[in-house]
Amino acid sequence: MSVSVTTRVHNFNAGPAILPKPVLEQVQAELLDYKGTGISILEASHRSKEYEHINAEAQARLKGLLGLGDEYSVMFLGGGASQQFAMVPMNFLQPGRTADYVVTGTWTEKALEEASKIGQTRVAASTKEGGYRRVPRQEEISLSPEPAYVHICSNETVVGTQWHYWPEVGDAPLVADMSSDFLSGPVDAQRLALIYAGAQKNVGPAGVTVVAARTDWLEEAPKNLPTMLRYATFAKNKSLYNTPPVFGVYVLNLVLGWIQDLGLDALRARNEKKAGIVYGAIDNSEGFYQGHVEKDSRSLMNATFRLPSEVLEKEFVRESLSEGFVGLAGHRSVGGIRVSMYNAMEVEGCEALAAFMQEFARRHG
Repeated sequence: MSVSVTTRVHNFNAGPAILPKPVLEQVQAELLDYKGTGISILEASHRSKEYEHINAEAQARLKGLLGLGDEYSVMFLGGGASQQFAMVPMNFLQPGRTADYVVTGTWTEKALEEASKIGQTRVAASTKEGGYRRVPRQEEISLSPEPAYVHICSNETVVGTQWHYWPEVGDAPLVADMSSDFLSGPVDAQRLALIYAGAQKNVGPAGVTVVAARTDWLEEAPKNLPTMLRYATFAKNKSLYNTPPVFGVYVLNLVLGWIQDLGLDALRARNEKKAGIVYGAIDNSEGFYQGHVEKDSRSLMNATFRLPSEVLEKEFVRESLSEGFVGLAGHRSVGGIRVSMYNAMEVEGCEALAAFMQEFARRHG
């Protein structure tokens, strides 16, 4: 039995998140028979020439979009960013060394907690005292002598802060969890020794974690690590050491093609326009909506705000659902409202939400 869906809602989920409609349509068209093979890509062997082409094309597209050459390796892993919280220190936090963490919200808290189980860590800066309303200024960051690496989260989805500059860390390797703003615009990726990102917000479905790392740094990992927890295993085998998330990488590759066609500069401009529309609705509400984050640290991906009461927040979510807006409830740990405006969200979706916000404020203000 087939079901015809003619109306799609405005999907503001924080992740898994909205995917580009042209990508979904191509997935649908190819689902039963991938390029004349007679089988679905869901059934294809990861050793087949069809999947090897997908895998290689996705890696090449990522390097191209990030502006990286052969000195970097691109890998597709499982386990999400949460597994990276442990893999990074397991590979690079050697005995007698210290890893510095800049703590700006929930996800850097979790990353620091995992790393502290493995080796010596230190908080180089934190904005927790102010409720994580901003990222630190450069002068607030105090590094250890010769840290093993410095870790940041470029965009904190829970509180809605985003780094709009890369911190200066001297010769220390800079590691960034970019899960929620990955490829949302041009990035100087060569400033980073390692990037990791769960795909399910900006570049694909859940189940794929993208890692891009300096190849020479990977060799510093202890040789006695479990095989599946060493980055070098995946780098040397082009992410084909074991069965990768085939379907996830297939969709990821299609999304990367969509990003290539649009262009990172144009994508950044579109994301800025969308964020401007939503933040404008907050700022022009005469205090009805209270943004959580200081303006210079606002995320282009996740706008967070409160209403005058939790009762009104629940009513806002209830009414928004009836109007075709999904995923607007804030993270369970902080409450409030969160608007996630990832790459595939169209400008029209943010315009429709802003109009709803204005009308809701008029009726309930």
